[in-house]
Amino acid sequence: MEYKNIVEIYKKLEKTSKRLEKVEIIQEFLKDCDDLKDVIYLLEGRIFPEWDERKIGISSQLVLKIISQSCGENKDKVEKLWKKEGDLGKVIEILFKNKKQTTLSRKKLDVKKVVDNIQKLPEFEGKGTINKKIQLIVELLNNADGEEARFIVNTVLENLRVGVASGIIRDSIAKAFDKDVKDVENKYNLITDYGEIAELAKKNKLKSVSLKVGRPIKSMLAIKLENIKDAFKALGETVQAEYKLDGFRLNIHKDKEIKLFTRNLEDVTKQFDELINVVKENVKGKSFILDCEVVGFDSKTGRYLPFQSISQRIKRKYDIEDMAKKFPVELHVFDVLYYNGKNLMDKSLKERRELLEKILKEKEKKIVLTKKLVSDNERKIGDFYKEALKNGHEGIMIKNLGSKYIPGRYVNGWIKLKPVLESLDLVILKGVWGEGKRSNWLSSFTLACSNGDKFLDVGKVGTGIKEKGEGVTFKTLTKELKKYILKENGKEVILKPKLIVEINYEEIQKSPSYSSGYALRFPRVLRIRGDKSIREINTLEDIKRIYSIQKR
Repeated sequence: MEYKNIVEIYKKLEKTSKRLEKVEIIQEFLKDCDDLKDVIYLLEGRIFPEWDERKIGISSQLVLKIISQSCGENKDKVEKLWKKEGDLGKVIEILFKNKKQTTLSRKKLDVKKVVDNIQKLPEFEGKGTINKKIQLIVELLNNADGEEARFIVNTVLENLRVGVASGIIRDSIAKAFDKDVKDVENKYNLITDYGEIAELAKKNKLKSVSLKVGRPIKSMLAIKLENIKDAFKALGETVQAEYKLDGFRLNIHKDKEIKLFTRNLEDVTKQFDELINVVKENVKGKSFILDCEVVGFDSKTGRYLPFQSISQRIKRKYDIEDMAKKFPVELHVFDVLYYNGKNLMDKSLKERRELLEKILKEKEKKIVLTKKLVSDNERKIGDFYKEALKNGHEGIMIKNLGSKYIPGRYVNGWIKLKPVLESLDLVILKGVWGEGKRSNWLSSFTLACSNGDKFLDVGKVGTGIKEKGEGVTFKTLTKELKKYILKENGKEVILKPKLIVEINYEEIQKSPSYSSGYALRFPRVLRIRGDKSIREINTLEDIKRIYSIQKR
């Protein structure tokens, strides 16, 4: 298939914001589509399936250099145009209009060539490889017209911006090949690859999809409630409560080898190599998939540590052994999804837990089962909740004993209960000009609390803000903040500390990345506080107090 065919689809998708129209455009295209798997990836704005650990890894600055080289333009001119347009894809399209290039010198690009060249980019590592990466991208650009070049650049940057979320891909596959939407989604959650799902749906082979040991799956998710009474109403008379731990989710797969995957489908086997022998020595079975939480602890005191203390290990590529000694972890296992060739997701939680207790040998500070309480008594569950908070945990999980394991979905079978934290009034210190549709707006904001006469940053926020409609919009914020711009550095703007926003968040973490020493996890803008003066924003002492409360 020629690449220009998918470019035409991109252009149609850009012209509509209506979900159903996008689905209609894609499903018609898929019906008679060659290279179906690659096309699905390209529509998603990727060239590898979601579970694949390879990353394109090309920075905006390198693309800037590539555009300059490909178009024969001064780098400063390209950078100025980038600042104006906010999108390097648009920049190269504009420059291509003025580029003299004979039709004879160009070869028609096909989907396979585009995918093959971009897929080779992660293969090059170390010194002297930058030029090889540049050559692969320049080869594509030299054979592209302006529109093709725009989408190639945005694909390389993993910044496609044609408004195609995974739900649209799911619905398009279902409609194109006359399949049930829920069935398509359920099968995807098992193998996390819509390219593969599309091929199987076309061949009428969706029934063949099953759990694959060694392939990461989507984790089951819990809905959030604010009190135990509501949890009992949702789940039934007798429930299983477990400590909710401040670590990170991990799926452990064992077949011929042991592999470790995060909830974001990242393979972290190398980063947590010390856990392989722990699992081998303490879990019986030829093959299995376990659901766990990895928690860091202080090697001297044994006290559990917050997530950020071990988060740096997840991305680590070097000095892995030293990191394991500095930041030891303990596995807390709470579910088993597959065991010795059998898929257990349709078994009840009670059955799965009973099996887990038979096959796992607990070893303190190495591998343990999550602490649990099965009860029909609200007071006992309440005491268990208080005990969890007192021991420094986030809260508790409350689960229906009969619940099946449903990957990738927020369902009533599991509920999380944790303290509701007060919102914060913070000032915006910096902003960053957006890209694509947001190129004329500031779209990422640095937040700060006060500490005497100083302002200390506590994180960045870009959610809770709408593109249009009621509430806080990017347009409104940008209009207000333009008054307070002190200077601009590339796409970043430094602001006079004037505009105050109310922020909601999931929790406060310690962080060396920000001058306050703390960071908000999942911050969200609630509203602009025009009724407050700068002297009334939250202080560093407030941040410390809330951090202390949440950790009990």
